[in-house]
Amino acid sequence: MRIAVYPGSFDPLHIGHLAIMEYLTGEQAFDQVYLVISPQNPFKDPSKAANARKRYEDAVAAVKRHPELRVRPDDIELGIPPPNYTIKTLDALKAREPGNTFTLVMGADNLAGLSRWRCARRILSDYETVVYPRTGFDSEKLLRELREYCRGKHIACHVRLIDAPLVDISSTQIRKAIARGEDVSKLLM
Repeated sequence: MRIAVYPGSFDPLHIGHLAIMEYLTGEQAFDQVYLVISPQNPFKDPSKAANARKRYEDAVAAVKRHPELRVRPDDIELGIPPPNYTIKTLDALKAREPGNTFTLVMGADNLAGLSRWRCARRILSDYETVVYPRTGFDSEKLLRELREYCRGKHIACHVRLIDAPLVDISSTQIRKAIARGEDVSKLLM
């Protein structure tokens, strides 16, 4: 099976995430999306690790509200010793399910720093990566720069842009709105 690996904090899951998952299983024809809950992104606030199990349980509940999706919340990162690096997750999935093909899914905001990720060479050469648009990021330019980096380092670069819907909302914006006492129910998945 072709599996889209969509990792993130998902704090909380919202309609932007939903649009990406629908696009991946629809237009991109992935057999399934694994929504991988990351306990701690090495580039983000370490306090996220404290509520990782709750975020996973919230993801399970959110996906149940959308039975039409071919999405499975996956807690594989919760069992991998920290630090949580994408390459460790991809390799663990491949070891767990050797018959499947795994494609990393990320927003254009992550594309800018991908070459600095742990084992970036292996991610770029051993796994396909699809990149969806994000407001404020020039995906085409970022991909050109990454391909130039790969050529200079003699690395295969299995990265492509996808024309997924752009939903201009973020989990950070939602958390701030909740803190202000605003109703965000229409934004949540």
